[in-house]
Amino acid sequence: MSTREDIEVDLFLEGVYRHYHYDFRNYSRTFIKRRLNLIKTLLQCESFSMLQHQILHDPHLMTKILNYLTIQVGDMFRDPGYFLSLRHIISSYLSTYSSIKVWIAGCGTGEELYSLAILFREEGLESRAQFFATDINFEALKRAEAGIYAVDRLESFENNYRHTDPKHSFSSYYTIKNNYAVFDSALKENTVFYNHSLVSDSVFAEMHLISCRNVLIYFDNSLQERAIGLFSDALIRKGFLGLGAKESLYLSPHAGNFTEFQRKDRIYQKMALQELPLPRVRGHIKL
Repeated sequence: MSTREDIEVDLFLEGVYRHYHYDFRNYSRTFIKRRLNLIKTLLQCESFSMLQHQILHDPHLMTKILNYLTIQVGDMFRDPGYFLSLRHIISSYLSTYSSIKVWIAGCGTGEELYSLAILFREEGLESRAQFFATDINFEALKRAEAGIYAVDRLESFENNYRHTDPKHSFSSYYTIKNNYAVFDSALKENTVFYNHSLVSDSVFAEMHLISCRNVLIYFDNSLQERAIGLFSDALIRKGFLGLGAKESLYLSPHAGNFTEFQRKDRIYQKMALQELPLPRVRGHIKL
């Protein structure tokens, strides 16, 4: 039997979806409850029902609360081993293409976008690459497009960068203005910043590399499968998919479309057409 709190959370999520078209209904319920309890405390609401009333009647409040319901925290070159593996993929595999499309799904405030742009520049492929940085949070996308970060974050960024076999000094990619690091605007020159939801939107281009890290862990199983299905449909044959350290394709119905390229870094490669398993119908291979 559902508790009163469960019913109120369901109604809150349904109301947000119907009124604002943000769909959090299939996010991890543990994550959603934790965030809603934080918001409820901050706004001094006695219940989720009271919180729902405030949000439905104040669009500006919904914009602020969206920052609590979406994940935007991240370092540049977070988990350096992942980016070291991507450097190898970029130089040895993606370099064979005349043009390269890269999707950073759930890009947040853009740290991963600039990390990848730096790798492509250092491998001499910047002019061939087209980046698609997507998120459901318009405010996060604005910050990503600005490419401006507090100077106190630079030490962490640079420490990570040092472990990715760097080709240049990290300081060559930004200038300091008023205690903020402003990253080279040329790094985002070939980037499309795009509002896209893994919950409800479809594939919009054919990709060579998709990086979606630490997003799926906030989805329930059905939503995870939808997102992985989108990535599978979007990738070219032999394209690459990177996930977060706590995410994998293990037990996914789409796992058969991929091989593990680098297990420890959660990087997968989509199989070539001739490698894909044939569907079976009534126990017989369908030709």
